[in-house]
Amino acid sequence: MHPGVHAVHSPAKPAAVQAETGEVLTYATLADNSRRLARYLHDQGLRPDDHLALLTDNTLRAFEVHWAALRSGLHITAVNRHLTPDEISYIVDDCGAKALVVSARLKDLVERLGVPGVAVRLAYGVRSGPGRPDGGRPDRDLPEAYTPYAAALAEASDKPLPDLPRGTDMLYSSGTTGRPKGIHKELPGVAVDEIPTMVASIVALNDFDRDTVYLSPAPIYHAAPLRFAEAVHSLGGTVVLMERFDAEGALAAIERYRVTHSQWVPTMFVRMLKLDPQVRERYDLSSQRFAVHAAAPCPVDVKRAMIDWWGPVVNEYYSSTEANGLTFIGSQEWLERPGSVGRALLGTVHVCDELGAELSAGKVGIVYFARDEATFSYHNDPAKTARAQHPDRPNWTTTGDMGYLDEDGYLFLTDRTDFMVISGGVNIYPQEIEGSLALHPRVLDVAVIGVPDPEMGESVKAVVQTPDGVVGDDELADELQAHLRERIAGYKVPRSFDFVDELPRTPSGKLLKHQLRRRYVKPDAAPR
Repeated sequence: MHPGVHAVHSPAKPAAVQAETGEVLTYATLADNSRRLARYLHDQGLRPDDHLALLTDNTLRAFEVHWAALRSGLHITAVNRHLTPDEISYIVDDCGAKALVVSARLKDLVERLGVPGVAVRLAYGVRSGPGRPDGGRPDRDLPEAYTPYAAALAEASDKPLPDLPRGTDMLYSSGTTGRPKGIHKELPGVAVDEIPTMVASIVALNDFDRDTVYLSPAPIYHAAPLRFAEAVHSLGGTVVLMERFDAEGALAAIERYRVTHSQWVPTMFVRMLKLDPQVRERYDLSSQRFAVHAAAPCPVDVKRAMIDWWGPVVNEYYSSTEANGLTFIGSQEWLERPGSVGRALLGTVHVCDELGAELSAGKVGIVYFARDEATFSYHNDPAKTARAQHPDRPNWTTTGDMGYLDEDGYLFLTDRTDFMVISGGVNIYPQEIEGSLALHPRVLDVAVIGVPDPEMGESVKAVVQTPDGVVGDDELADELQAHLRERIAGYKVPRSFDFVDELPRTPSGKLLKHQLRRRYVKPDAAPR
């Protein structure tokens, strides 16, 4: 249950493949490089419970760094490379990183960071000479004050460290309402060759084994891609890593590498569904056994179309970076209960009102997961930690999602507490409206928000990104309103439409609604 074990039995087997180039990271190389890096970090003074930060693009070296942290008992903080230098510097400082490993491809960004407290700094992707398979740059492009990663590995002993506890991640929230916060978890309390509870849940959920070929199209700094790769490597399977998501490129990767498992977010589904039918039919996708999606609500029409296309291999889980609980639903169950995210597999789901009183089936409230004990805290933020806990039961925790349970315990999400629109005293959930527009042929992307209204308190506004060649005007607004009136109640139909070139989304597909709302609402005028 560790790359070193698989390296003994299958040294030449690909642990990971770069989808676009075919570059291979074998289990022998993954085991050797992570062992040497672990030794190097130890020799530099890092000890169990210390923190290591990683700033990278989607490259295979990231897996070596991840496993070096896991086999050293370290907390690894993978940082979103799309943040500003100030935001990245804040995270590296806030997590208390004693070491920072970066990709030299991000040299311009790296050299703008202010991380004076980090003593150990390494950069990979700086190989000299022609034909570099990882696209690395010459040594002269090494970021200032960083040691070449390859040189550090060459310097380090290949002797394994003495038995240490298994490390874990400490990732940061997206920070849509302020500074991102680190989600701290205690070390899992197992040896590096044992599987902790959350990773075991991923293995069981996805039926991973040593023959798994797992396609990862999302940024590797996010929780799900990082943790799923960890699970695949623990079992001895292969991760196919895309540099970035591309709709047709993803289909090509499934065919080329005979992908058995994959993970998506709903915006990726939408992009693939909007490919020309002839393009979609060009690729052999028959190797797929299990395609899972999460991270954001999936519109019902989108998911039904994906099941029609790919068959009953489309599955869904609901969880969070906090990993405070987990639900799951398969294709057939979902077809019987469209819109559900399933029943709990980790923790017990409760839906409560704002005061903490538990609600009966069918009533919308705040979604809590109950565990034997609280499973996470927000680093350096006890107030936010307290807000995530039930007022009377601290082992019931929430990430702010709203929803309801049906009579059989299936969970349906309605939206986040932050995004609900209150118009004329009526609660309106933007997720439903967005889902009804997602597959409209003249809509590429859409966000629905509440804006101040002197009569209603708030009114519903839709902000739409149109495909190339489609003009956003009053005629299109009327068409979209008519489309919605056939699908949802009239009071939910947006009163106004704006058309924009692009909506603010993270690379993982998460819509930054707070950022969007600031375009329309002055801070002192915001009702919430």
